[in-house]
Amino acid sequence: MFVDRSTPKMDSNMSDTISVSPVDLPPETHSEKRFKVLVVDDLLENLRLLANLLIEQGYDVKRSPDGAMALANVPRFQPDLILLDIMMPEMDGYSVCQQLKADPATQDIPVIFLSALDLTFDKVKAFDVGAADYINKPFHPAEVLARVKNQIRIRQQSLQLQAQQAIIQLQSQQLKAAEEKLSALNATA
Repeated sequence: MFVDRSTPKMDSNMSDTISVSPVDLPPETHSEKRFKVLVVDDLLENLRLLANLLIEQGYDVKRSPDGAMALANVPRFQPDLILLDIMMPEMDGYSVCQQLKADPATQDIPVIFLSALDLTFDKVKAFDVGAADYINKPFHPAEVLARVKNQIRIRQQSLQLQAQQAIIQLQSQQLKAAEEKLSALNATA
């Protein structure tokens, strides 16, 4: 996929949320939960390409042209996944990912790095700072969609497991309380 490097960069006040209604979605994506993806890249053309690709698949997409705006958008947007460019001015993707992983409120959000850096060192560094996956630029749409779908599936399974563990813990506490009441009743009888 070709990206013209002469494309103007997005202004910091141009961040926007793009949504589609369920009517516009393919039948297999109709559900009450639309997954949210934050796309972070300093090149406007990459933001457009990735956003359009994900919107076509039914994702709710928010675009951020730099790391600082991405960090500001995360608490408000609460993405299920972040696609993050590494080489950006002022704050690179590594720094953004490190800050996300250092915050308990955002540490579990999967981050997929997108980068033209293809040395093993760069990929290892991405995983060291907390990346869930890595996609080389120029990217192929089918690969991006497959990796996004996979990471969202893993994230959903993790959230389901956490919810089930919370239910089990609550039921265990209720059972223990009931056993204590039964023991107390038996002791008085």
